[in-house]
Amino acid sequence: MKLQLQTSVQTPHFKVLEGFDESLFARLAPPFPPVRVLRFDGCKTGDLVELELNFFLFSQKWTSKITHTFSNEKECGFVDEGVRLLFFLGYWKHTHRIIATSEGSIISDEIEFQGKYAGLTPFLFPLLWLQFWYRKPIYRKWFKLR
Repeated sequence: MKLQLQTSVQTPHFKVLEGFDESLFARLAPPFPPVRVLRFDGCKTGDLVELELNFFLFSQKWTSKITHTFSNEKECGFVDEGVRLLFFLGYWKHTHRIIATSEGSIISDEIEFQGKYAGLTPFLFPLLWLQFWYRKPIYRKWFKLR
């Protein structure tokens, strides 16, 4: 299944890409489940990001690997793919596209995912949509300050 959310910001696309650092990553974490960053190598091909998500009764680790980066005068970004996923996910690929516009840029979160079991996938869509919708005001504020 695919999910896409876009956010307009008033910052050039190359500056937005530079702003994807551990500080922003920590701010993007939603209130539930609480997330602790265990490892953040960066957003270049081969980098790893490891998180611990606390579901109160138990914790789970999530590891993603940056598998691709791209950059040109029209857009830039990177792709992270799940290596170690949460118990309910079977597949994860997140493309972070930052598209140049005349007023700044558009941050496009494009997620391909599957539940661990096929019947679970449609139920994950609204939950994931909310998790990424939560990022929109954070992106706007973060990149307004840059």
